[in-house]
Amino acid sequence: MNKTLIVITGPTAVGKTDLCMEIAGRFDIPIINADSRQLFRELRIGTASPTPEQLAKVRHYFVGTLNIGDYYSASMYEQDVMTLLGQLFKTSDYALLSGGSMMYIDAVCNGIDDIPTVDEKTRTLMKRRLAEEGLEKLVEELRRIDPEHYEVVDRQNPRRVVHALEICHMTGQTYTSFRKAEKKQRPFEIIKIGLNREREELYNRINSRVDSMMEQGLLKEAEEMLPYRQANALNTVGYKELFSYFDGIWELDEAVERIKGNTRRYARKQLTWFKRDQQMKWFHPDEQEQIMKYISEYE
Repeated sequence: MNKTLIVITGPTAVGKTDLCMEIAGRFDIPIINADSRQLFRELRIGTASPTPEQLAKVRHYFVGTLNIGDYYSASMYEQDVMTLLGQLFKTSDYALLSGGSMMYIDAVCNGIDDIPTVDEKTRTLMKRRLAEEGLEKLVEELRRIDPEHYEVVDRQNPRRVVHALEICHMTGQTYTSFRKAEKKQRPFEIIKIGLNREREELYNRINSRVDSMMEQGLLKEAEEMLPYRQANALNTVGYKELFSYFDGIWELDEAVERIKGNTRRYARKQLTWFKRDQQMKWFHPDEQEQIMKYISEYE
């Protein structure tokens, strides 16, 4: 039998964790985390990391393995996961990768694109433009010159927006054009399963999850991260909004509502990204037996 990587993905709060616990138990395999923020041990509540009970029941990789100030990238993740898969496939025909970080999943399934290194002149120019013109103006420029990447990029993340524009200006090509490199061949089969719910159902789950996070102590967790707020890992929904509350910009109720709204927006972006993949087979999370059958009969 060919070695097979099962990939479970979908928007935030859709129900990936519960399904993966079932799959891991059925096939007696660990779970490889593909949520880039769950790698940071300090961000337990705001990233909905697996609970201690779940961690005790099923072995998880890449959960809480980094400190908040550590540098990590999709390229490093690709290398680490490929090394791990080489070990896991020695004793099992299946491996399970799950999460919602789009670039991390693409890195494992397709490989990282060979994007040019930005020269110092372009980097300095774009840094100055961000300071003088502001993020909103640069986002609009990206929409004009690379509308495809505009649709999937985190438009509230200046680092991502600026980097895309740096590539556009330096090369005279769109950032998207560099993200269409030939796929790397993998020495295993890949089953891609996307989870989705009706929009109202998903949004209600997102809202409830945010309320639950606040009850579990997200405010305290965010407060403890204030000294590290410039870390890239904290440029994340849930923490950014609470930092604004601590800064006196919003009342707490307003900050929480913005977390919900921005999480819903992020879920839409995830779906836009994943639905481009023609190899993705979509299910409702409650269709567990159909999913198990699909995995078992996959050829």
